Amino acid sequence: MLYYFLVPLKKYFFFFNVFSYFTVRTALAGSTAFLLCLILGPWLIRTLKKYQLGEEIYANGPKSHLKKKGTPSMGGILIIGATII
Repeated sequence: MLYYFLVPLKKYFFFFNVFSYFTVRTALAGSTAFLLCLILGPWLIRTLKKYQLGEEIYANGPKSHLKKKGTPSMGGILIIGATII
């Protein structure tokens, strides 16, 4: 969306021509998604722990997995959400 606002400004400021390049827009989109993950990640982990949406550990599994009990395991939600935005 910023593309439609910034590219017409290249008539007045040469720097805004950089937004017409696909690689620049892709890098900015990736950076935005990464920053959203860093910013929203701690909040999402706290929320998942609050509602006890964690990994279920079975008693007949390996004993080393018992320490993972309650660990949030929905990080994909964060990655997909940041990518969609």
